[in-house]
This record gives sequence, C-alpha cells and structure tokens, in this order.
Amino acid sequence: MLIGYARTSTLDQTAGLEAQQRDLHKAGCDKVFTEQVSSVDVTARQKLAEALEFIREGDTLIVTKLDRLARSVAHLHEILTVITNKGAALKILDMGIDTSTPTGKLMLNIMGGVAEFERSIMLERQREGIAKAKAEGKYKGRAPTAMSQSEKVKQLHADGKTAVQIAEAVGISRASVYRCLAEY
Repeated sequence: MLIGYARTSTLDQTAGLEAQQRDLHKAGCDKVFTEQVSSVDVTARQKLAEALEFIREGDTLIVTKLDRLARSVAHLHEILTVITNKGAALKILDMGIDTSTPTGKLMLNIMGGVAEFERSIMLERQREGIAKAKAEGKYKGRAPTAMSQSEKVKQLHADGKTAVQIAEAVGISRASVYRCLAEY
C-alpha cells in the first residue's frame, strides 16, 4: 500500500498543502495523512505518528519533499528506523529517492546530510547578518506590541476588568497586561 504524508508549517499555506496532496494522489497513494503544524515541535505532529503507526510490511510512505518529513538527519534516521523495522520503505518524490533499494538508502543519507549542512550554513549567515545590522544600528528587532497598548490596558483596568478580560480584549498575553499595569 502507498501511504502519503503532507505537511505545511502554518494554516495559511493551503496552496502548498493542496499541491502536496495532488502530487501524492498522482503518485498513487491509497491513503494520505495531512497536517498543518510546524516541524520544530515534532511531538505535535500527530498525523505523522498516525501514518507511522498505520504502515505495515511491504508499504511505502511517500512524501513530496524531505523537509516535509524531517527537520534534521537525526530525526530522519528515527523515522527511517521505524519504517524499516516495519518492513516498509520511504519514497521522496522530488529527490527520486526510494529506500527499498540500497542506492536509495545511500542517496537518502547523503542528501539528508547535505540538507542539514545547508540549513546550518543558512542559519550561520542569518546570525552574521543580524550581528552586522546591529553593529551598524540598522537592526532594531521586533517592535513591542504590548506596551503600545498600555493606555488601553490602563483604561480597561480602571473600568474594573480582570487581567484575563483585558488580555482578550486587547489581544495580548496576561503577562503583558501585568507588565503594562506595573509601569502604571
């Protein structure tokens, strides 16, 4: 059985999710597990866990891109171990990799290492760029949103509203409400 897994990081990436689903169905997937959740918190990826639980011997898990499945080489190996221990295979469409073959397994390890290397280089460049911008006084960071609402917070507090009610009304956290009130 061919089992597909599609994922986007945010809820507003519907076009990307639809494209993945289309490609997975085109590849012949009998069942597709879909979710919209960040890969940073791997414990939140319930549909991936369900797909890995669903896989049986002889099945193939298909993803459109490697980054839709795993965040790091270590995480990729964890997933691949689960798949392999069940007697199943992994296929990545855009890379043409199929772990049911020895060459596919080799290529997956190589490409996974290259992908992780690329990500670490990109993050290093990003950190360097931020440091340079800060040194030149061009990087200000994110503008504080809660403190710009402090007058409204103070007014609602004066009207007898609770911190939770104020937070909901203004659209900030309860902790931010307390910070605004502490400066009051």
